[in-house]
Amino acid sequence: MKNNKNPLWVPSPSIVEHANLTSFLKKVNERHKLQLSTFQELHEWSVHHLKDFWCAVWDFCELITSHQGEKEVRCPQGIFKPQFFSDAKLNYAENLLRNRSLNTPALIFWGEDKVKRTLTFDELYREVAQFAAYLKSLGVQKGDRIAGYVPNTPEAIIAMLATTSLGAIWTSCSPDFGVSGLVDRFGQITPKILLMADGYYYNGKWFDCLEKAEEIANSLPSLGKIVVYSYGGEPVRLPSNPLFIRWKEAVLPFINVKDIYFEQVPFSHPLFIMYSSGTTGVPKCIVHGVGGTLLQHLKEHQLHCDIKPGDRVFYFTTCGWMMWNWQVSALASGATLLLYDGSPAGHILWQYADTEKMTFFGTSAKYIDALQKAEIHPKDLYNLKNLRMIASTGSPLVPESFNFVYEHISSDICLSSISGGTDIISCFALGNPIGPVWRGELQASGLGMKVQVFDEEGHPVIGEKGELVCTTPFPSMPIYFWGDDHDQKYHTAYFEKFPNVWCQGDYAEHTIHDGFIIFGRSDTVLNPGGVRIGTAEIYRQVEQIPEVLEGLVIGQEWEEDTRVILFVILRKGISLTPDLIDKIKQRIRQHTTPRHVPAKVIQITDIPRTKSGKIVELVVREIIHGRPIKNLSALANPESLFLFKNLKELSET
Repeated sequence: MKNNKNPLWVPSPSIVEHANLTSFLKKVNERHKLQLSTFQELHEWSVHHLKDFWCAVWDFCELITSHQGEKEVRCPQGIFKPQFFSDAKLNYAENLLRNRSLNTPALIFWGEDKVKRTLTFDELYREVAQFAAYLKSLGVQKGDRIAGYVPNTPEAIIAMLATTSLGAIWTSCSPDFGVSGLVDRFGQITPKILLMADGYYYNGKWFDCLEKAEEIANSLPSLGKIVVYSYGGEPVRLPSNPLFIRWKEAVLPFINVKDIYFEQVPFSHPLFIMYSSGTTGVPKCIVHGVGGTLLQHLKEHQLHCDIKPGDRVFYFTTCGWMMWNWQVSALASGATLLLYDGSPAGHILWQYADTEKMTFFGTSAKYIDALQKAEIHPKDLYNLKNLRMIASTGSPLVPESFNFVYEHISSDICLSSISGGTDIISCFALGNPIGPVWRGELQASGLGMKVQVFDEEGHPVIGEKGELVCTTPFPSMPIYFWGDDHDQKYHTAYFEKFPNVWCQGDYAEHTIHDGFIIFGRSDTVLNPGGVRIGTAEIYRQVEQIPEVLEGLVIGQEWEEDTRVILFVILRKGISLTPDLIDKIKQRIRQHTTPRHVPAKVIQITDIPRTKSGKIVELVVREIIHGRPIKNLSALANPESLFLFKNLKELSET
């Protein structure tokens, strides 16, 4: 298990036989008179026959449309802004609510250990119908923006589905955002209605959202109504401002509405507005389309994650991260969504997995590392026999975490380290349920997507580090950036480095197993002495040192070169002694190269993060060089930046 001579997991013949991917392969072979037998052969066919492939996904996943059209794929500008199925008409919410007759829960919600709620598919449909009728009574129509300042509760999903049933656009962020962070995002897209909860629990503590309510109302003049719901069922106290209304009062006149009129919209009609992290300026507003988002998610859920009707799908996420949107689409596959809101600390998520018979567990690489350091071994404590797949994203999953999953969570599971982004509301590389899992590797690139690694000259390489790119168009590309009238910001963001190629900005390696390893963001790659080093290469080694809880590494400009600086958070009661510094450096030197060894190791007590928990190396790099930070509101803990200012160690040789 300590090397890559053998895979960590190989699916049994029974798993392969009953996988959605196997059924899909057979249907492709029958329709196109082919003899494809492996994932790799299917992938090769999919990237050379884009129209045939995406039509096959459309049919296999039984996409509901009012008009299919010619089902053409056109690329008048090359890979930039392709036109997928431009004359088709459909509705996103209609596809997610198609399973009204299923006698299973649609949503199961746990708000820490404080609140629990279950909705059947029929109950979900009825609640969406009522809220959609309310929105329609306010004049909401195609193209209007409805915003959620919400925890991960059923109401967020109900409001999103009601919004999209009308052809309106949904956007959301989590309630831990401050008002300025909220306005940086929603202020750009002028929402008509805002949904918010009265509060939420985190780590046993109640946070009151209504304390910010009046300031929000004054900061977003486009709002016609602010709808407030109760997180825990208690009566909601509202500000005296007539702009506010309780959810229950809003839907009361429509309590007998039982049906939904689903507005049919073009394939590329706007569905969601997502936001870049905003750590280097005002967040970019990324607009994703109805058909592209739905088709891509159906492909990923059913083919790459093997999600079937009746499965129970969980992803630890907030409503401010794209994984919320990704998970919600699993309703279209007949799955039950397991929603969790609150702190993931301790055993709570594994209690949830055991109690609710979870089949798919989605989390972050950092969470798995935290389990390992806390010596929590779910396999010994909980019944996880229903669990078939674990997905990890947010940062690279290090090889040692692969070992931990198979040793201490489940020895018979498909572990899918996945990588994509808000930019595409989906994945470039992800799971293959009929293929092996190799230690430290993402299993495969997405079907229909020719994902490669380019060197600096734009040539594809295998077994070498370079830029992660995609050279074929795919339907979940953004349809545009909000307010970017001539698509200049959009083109610059992804297509400037290599002509007619999407460049994701990840530093990666395409492996001999046709998988991928991600080493971090390209803009945080270290360059001491002209040698490119991905930050994940150093994190992997640091995380294996028992005394270290977490690290952050950046490059400091020094004497006309760059030197590596490592910041570490240590376990409680441990100090950074010369011996420990030597131990850290020796570990890095032994398992990487002398170039990776930090010039300085500095103890800190906190690390700045985005709201979705990602470390912001770029911001720390700017701070230590005395450069201004443009958007502190994008950070979950901006106060942590003061730990990095004017450090005397950084002025010393």
